[in-house]
Amino acid sequence: MENAVKGMLTLEELAALVASDEIETVVTVFSDHYGRLLGKRITGEFFLQEIADAGMHACNYLLTTDMEMEPIPGYRYANWELGYGDFHVVPDMATLRRASWLHKSALVICDIFEEGSGEPTTVAPRNILRRQIAAANDIGLLALGSSELEYYIFDQSYAAAREQNYHQLKTFGSYIEDYHILQGTREEVLNAAARKHLAASGIPVEFSKGEWGPGQHELNIRYADLLTMADRHTLYKQIFKELADELGLAVTFMAKFDQRLAGSSCHMHISLWDNKQQRNLFAGEQVMGPVRGSDIFRWFLGGVMAHAPEVMVFYAPTVNSYKRYQAGSWAPTALAWSYDNRTAGFRVVGHGSSLRIESRIPGADVNPYLGYAALLASGLDGIRQRIEAPPMFSGDVYAAAELPHVPRTLRDAIDVFARSEFVRRAFGEEVVEHYLHFYESEQRLYDNAVTDWERHRYFEQI
Repeated sequence: MENAVKGMLTLEELAALVASDEIETVVTVFSDHYGRLLGKRITGEFFLQEIADAGMHACNYLLTTDMEMEPIPGYRYANWELGYGDFHVVPDMATLRRASWLHKSALVICDIFEEGSGEPTTVAPRNILRRQIAAANDIGLLALGSSELEYYIFDQSYAAAREQNYHQLKTFGSYIEDYHILQGTREEVLNAAARKHLAASGIPVEFSKGEWGPGQHELNIRYADLLTMADRHTLYKQIFKELADELGLAVTFMAKFDQRLAGSSCHMHISLWDNKQQRNLFAGEQVMGPVRGSDIFRWFLGGVMAHAPEVMVFYAPTVNSYKRYQAGSWAPTALAWSYDNRTAGFRVVGHGSSLRIESRIPGADVNPYLGYAALLASGLDGIRQRIEAPPMFSGDVYAAAELPHVPRTLRDAIDVFARSEFVRRAFGEEVVEHYLHFYESEQRLYDNAVTDWERHRYFEQI
């Protein structure tokens, strides 16, 4: 039977495409801590003969590296003393799809298992999300979500940007282009290609639009269950980067690439449904301002708000992430909820079957597997503990000094994460220890770096 979503493939369909020479390569991938795709390019014949059933192997150091692929000492999971062995990488055939933006290629996303025990690798990002989804399913809940990702487009290549040390980069636009059709038309060279190839590769698209910065855009894809959504989100970024590279352009998903310009967000929408996806369980008759919601809605909202500081490292994973949280910047600064209010950290939108929570806290640099796992775990704890959401806030959240502020730096967020009993209960000691070391290493590498700001400030005048 033909897959219901355009671009998705069954194994039988892949075999037919390989036999007819329409597919030559299967890109077989998994996510690292940053949300980047790692993996191998496998010939179509060998994938069908071996990898589809047996999986493949990769070095477990890949879950202990920094951004530059340097193995970081101090991890218990994998280290030099243990010899950096393999983990087992198993294709999730539900993710098999055409990679229409690549030459004669298909792509499949994999899960990671321990070589000896065959157990899912506890610290792998996709497995972390899977466990929270299973916890929701166990109590009859299905979480649906959607990522609204923003990005900047540059009228120069990645190679040119590197040669300039990322200074004086030329954004594709020269003025704020929020909803502008003229500037959007100029950027269709990339955005139209992305819409086309996303849709042809199993990632249904809704629309694209200009955003608040010059050369800044947003492209929205259709909502889905959280695992499918996190996969779509990860591939979205990969596709954009590879298309930009092919066109001699560059695109960045940094949370704040320039202090003078708007940051790039990832607004994460979430709602809870029954397991058959027939009824939105957030909908109800309890009046909360303009919202009519259920107990599940208000407790879930209470949980995601109460635990936001504790899981902030999963929403905002880099030093750069925290430079986005500035008043009047469209990025949230305070932990408040409101209805259809873009100054709030949690914006509630829709009604009835469309009622959902939009977390505006994550930036475009979020690893979606970890971000959605944090959002779901927090909300589920809210339901279990019956955590009440605070009263709805009305007005300008930026001007409300009495509201609790989001953690202001990665160091602050690490400290709250390290002290949290909730994260240990929700994710387990092994995950907390592993990611605490990951974020502490990221902070330490930044602390040891000499920045342009320091040279500009001190070189001559100190």
